[in-house]
Amino acid sequence: MHNSNRHRRRGFVALMAVACLAAPLTACTVGVKAPEPGADMSTFLDEMTIPELQHAMDEEELDAEALTQAYLDRIEKLNPTLHAIVQTNPDALHLAQESDERRRSDESRGPLEGIPVLLKENMDTADAQRTTAGSTALAGSKPAQDAFLVQRLREAGAIILGKTNMSEWANFYSSKQPAGWSAVGGQTRNPYDRERTPCGSSSGAAVAAAATVSIGTDTDGSITCPAASASTVGVKPTLGVVSRSGVIPITSKHDSPGPIARTVTDAAITLQVIAGHDDADADSVDGRLPQDLDDLLDQGALHGSRIGVWREGHEGVDDEADDAFDMSVEVLRGLGATVIEGADVPDIESLVPTDLLPAVLTEFKHDLNRYLETTPGDHPRSLTELIAYNQEHADVELPIPLEQDYFVMADRTDGNVEDPEYRAHREMVTTRAQESVDDVLRKHDLDAIVTISDLPAASLQAQKPPSFQSSTRNTSLAGYPNITVPSAFTDSGLPIGLTFIGTRLSDASLLSFAYAYEQATGARRAPAL
Repeated sequence: MHNSNRHRRRGFVALMAVACLAAPLTACTVGVKAPEPGADMSTFLDEMTIPELQHAMDEEELDAEALTQAYLDRIEKLNPTLHAIVQTNPDALHLAQESDERRRSDESRGPLEGIPVLLKENMDTADAQRTTAGSTALAGSKPAQDAFLVQRLREAGAIILGKTNMSEWANFYSSKQPAGWSAVGGQTRNPYDRERTPCGSSSGAAVAAAATVSIGTDTDGSITCPAASASTVGVKPTLGVVSRSGVIPITSKHDSPGPIARTVTDAAITLQVIAGHDDADADSVDGRLPQDLDDLLDQGALHGSRIGVWREGHEGVDDEADDAFDMSVEVLRGLGATVIEGADVPDIESLVPTDLLPAVLTEFKHDLNRYLETTPGDHPRSLTELIAYNQEHADVELPIPLEQDYFVMADRTDGNVEDPEYRAHREMVTTRAQESVDDVLRKHDLDAIVTISDLPAASLQAQKPPSFQSSTRNTSLAGYPNITVPSAFTDSGLPIGLTFIGTRLSDASLLSFAYAYEQATGARRAPAL
């Protein structure tokens, strides 16, 4: 039985309201002053939101070139320790200079004008940067065009700063693969404790987002888990809200690119930019995101809302996570939400061996082969050739204890996504996952569900306790959105996140709820690094 009066452990980070809580968003975007020329940029880079940076550049207190150089300097200083970035864009400073010229000429392109953005290294760019998914096999890949979402970023004025490390092949490579490791980038390190896991395949993007905006991808928790571990905001959108064209796939039925950022404001602005219909993506949808930021981010959004509380499968595993979640629920009540206990989303883990794995193995072979066949450059043209490459370069690609068992299992399928047996597996997974969320929302007449994003980061090689149910699997398999936001820290300084879950195309509501919670708590703090 849950005890709402559970003793709060000493040393836990208190949840405190921030200044500007009652003010409109636009009144809270100019509070951080840009540094004097030559001054230390560290605090400035850690604290300014995108609207604040835009204001500083509009007022000529800062320019895109200086901002970009500051980020490049920080990468040079910290990346040898964190291994979060695998490459920086050699054109970044030139692109920043072009952005400054547009601003001086009153020709700014959009809300990300002059803002450096990092990409997970599975996103195509038709420039001097590589797109390898962490594998040396794709070192010779030469994408003919930018991924659709990269086109959207450039059209909005963003500067593509570089690409982030990731779990090689987005963690669908070896069952023994540590999170955040790739042959190209090595082991990504958690900035709060370098001996702890950075979690999830978008780990480099989440670690880098402690400084700037990055774009990750999610198939099964690969945005939420690393974002929570890095005390950042991670947005896994509804499937198809952000196009997957030009993104190296696992499966088109789950893959969802999304922003990771220090604040909900930055994540929301970035999602507004990269969301959009793409004819080349069969699952592309209109995300229904308001274009006015004040309409999208409402500090009063939780007042009068009905928020379900999901505890089963998460509670009783880690005392500090439990305490953090209890405090988060009290904050929601304090912000005027009607909190409904017992909104537990059922475990669908039994589907993994019977339906999920057979479906994803088939989809992976089909989708990856199509990507490899159509991408120019000197690289393997099929999964079969990729397996052979890895065997030939096992000293680099398969260091002990890695094995490419997922690749081998996928290659044994026929990759036929029209096969009736495959389609039955896929239908079972998607239907059960969607029902698991929608049934709870309907039963309790809820606007959203909240739960612990994940346990505090474990050691690099540790396995998650089997008693802890994934807080994102149901939404990932359903194609539904979830958003994680920082909520607290453990006594040892490890971040804990709170996840908001909703039904299909509830992205805008979840962003508002997450924003209201974030503004009322101010729980995030930058890593000591």
